[in-house]
Amino acid sequence: MDTGLAPLSLLEKAARVLGSFEGPQPRLSLTEVVRRSGIPRSSAHRILDQLVQLRWLDREGRDYRMGMRMLELGALASHHNRLRRAALPLLHALHEQTGQLVHLSVLDGAEVVCLERIGGSEATTVPSRVGGRMPAHCTAAGRAILAFGDPGAVEHVLAQGLRPRTARTLVRPLALRAELAATRERGVAYDREESFRGISCVAAPLRGAGRAVAAVSVSCSRGERELARLGPAVAACARAVWRELYGPGRTGRAPAARPREPEPAVSEQAMDNMLGWLRFSEWM
Repeated sequence: MDTGLAPLSLLEKAARVLGSFEGPQPRLSLTEVVRRSGIPRSSAHRILDQLVQLRWLDREGRDYRMGMRMLELGALASHHNRLRRAALPLLHALHEQTGQLVHLSVLDGAEVVCLERIGGSEATTVPSRVGGRMPAHCTAAGRAILAFGDPGAVEHVLAQGLRPRTARTLVRPLALRAELAATRERGVAYDREESFRGISCVAAPLRGAGRAVAAVSVSCSRGERELARLGPAVAACARAVWRELYGPGRTGRAPAARPREPEPAVSEQAMDNMLGWLRFSEWM
């Protein structure tokens, strides 16, 4: 019988399968997934196998459970949300102080992802958005994180190629490395009309004495002299966000990654985090 409804896409089917695991029961059989999701058995089985290969789910005998990849992504979303909450009032204060467009960004591979955007006089000129991505090599935020981050991240960016966005974009690896070295000397990174014509940007990393975890940036339509004037305010905001996140006792070092522990049982809170990531990832 024709219901008039469009068939579900593969992504919608996968979302329904993952949604079956919402609740206190950590393990589900294929039959239970089919009953909860409403997906035909053959499709559900195929999707479950693919999710196991991607580590989003684990298989134990005939049962399935949330996998380590979902736990990792849930923790990442929780960290980003905590970062945004801590930064938001300070970003607003920076916007009020400068009157300019303010961003909070994190590095993802060879790109930076915008977690927050506070509009200013350049808000209509810069086509950025929350969840939007930009190449790390030609943005002030990307350079701030790369300069004070994992050296391997720089090599990854270089391996992807330095594609120009404007006539001023640095496209030679040696030039980018020199700019990152200058960023470490200054403490802030510049984008001199390299992402958008007529728009410059200054960014400061969020860090203690360790590696940067994010960056705060301000965009303006003036030259490098204005960037130099805005730099101290941007750096002060980044330091204030770091203190808000970790307190004055954590200024010496960025938090180290914890050793991987044996896989825990999936609690209701972890499940909520994971499903929250699915909603969060829609703009990623």
